Amino acid sequence: MTASEARVRPGSNLDYPFETKPVPGDMIEVAPGVNWIRMPLPMQLNHINLWLLEDGDGWTIVDTGIRDEPTKTAWETLFAGPMKGKPITRVIVTHLHPDHVGMAGWLVRKFNVELWMSRTDYLLCRNLAADTGREAPPEGIRFYKAAGFPEDQLETYRTRFGGFGKGVYHLPNGFRRMQEGDRIPIGKRVWEVVVGRGHAPEHVCLWSREDDLFISGDQILPRISSNVSLFPTEPEANPLQEWIDSCAKLRDLLPNDLLILPAHNEPFRGSKLRLQELIDMHESGLDKLLALCEEPRRAVDVFPALFRSRITSGVFGMATGESLAHLNCLRARGLIKREADSDGVDWYTRAI
Repeated sequence: MTASEARVRPGSNLDYPFETKPVPGDMIEVAPGVNWIRMPLPMQLNHINLWLLEDGDGWTIVDTGIRDEPTKTAWETLFAGPMKGKPITRVIVTHLHPDHVGMAGWLVRKFNVELWMSRTDYLLCRNLAADTGREAPPEGIRFYKAAGFPEDQLETYRTRFGGFGKGVYHLPNGFRRMQEGDRIPIGKRVWEVVVGRGHAPEHVCLWSREDDLFISGDQILPRISSNVSLFPTEPEANPLQEWIDSCAKLRDLLPNDLLILPAHNEPFRGSKLRLQELIDMHESGLDKLLALCEEPRRAVDVFPALFRSRITSGVFGMATGESLAHLNCLRARGLIKREADSDGVDWYTRAI
């Protein structure tokens, strides 16, 4: 397979050992004591993979699904059936996004257990959930106006602001921190914490070195690339460089033949191939973006350099966030400059 073919069909050069996917309310054992469950999502990406680890007389859950009735029903089916009435012993969440953390508050209260997360993602999740019901802040309006949002998209932002908390049960006021290098005994295995950044501030992955298993969350996905966006909360951040650096770190750290257990798509082998593919994809996007900025561009003008499909209203904000992440990366590398016009709109131009 040529490099161009791999780009046309992301993840097509990987090994997928499982032909069957679990239906909601059921599970598939992928290794002794490690079970794959799948929950529905009410969006274009219509599923999330969760991991159920045997833990003595109970179960450790890794990720929880989004807060909604179909996910709650699927959990209750699992409790009554495949989980054999054994309790949950702890809830681990890889990162703060609602499809991962949404049911965590419900689960930890139902079983009176601890929530395990990284500190940064726990605190940011609490902060974002606290925006529920609030009006869009002036900092956010300025941020998206500077990106080139037309008035209808600014109104969409105002309308949708504070929606994060609707997909997340109220988190407990205390949690157990996970950080790089921690070793967590779960059942008969020890799982090592490996942290990635860019898609989320402090994304936790779990590695069983002895059994060549790696629960990757959204940090390594086989067929899609995780969204890497800039947000009004930290407008001068450089999440794309953090993402690229994390991909390089994991590429060099992980054996190529270990079994990756991702949050979306299917379990696979071939981590080094996939991580290099992700790096190459973003570097290619940066090259295209730099060429496009030979003439001054707003963030909303650069979608063609980064996305193959037409950007519709429903994903306009996400596409803008990803475009801004790429633009900030080029600015940090000294390759483009940014200047605001008299209306407060930012224009980006090649610097050298």
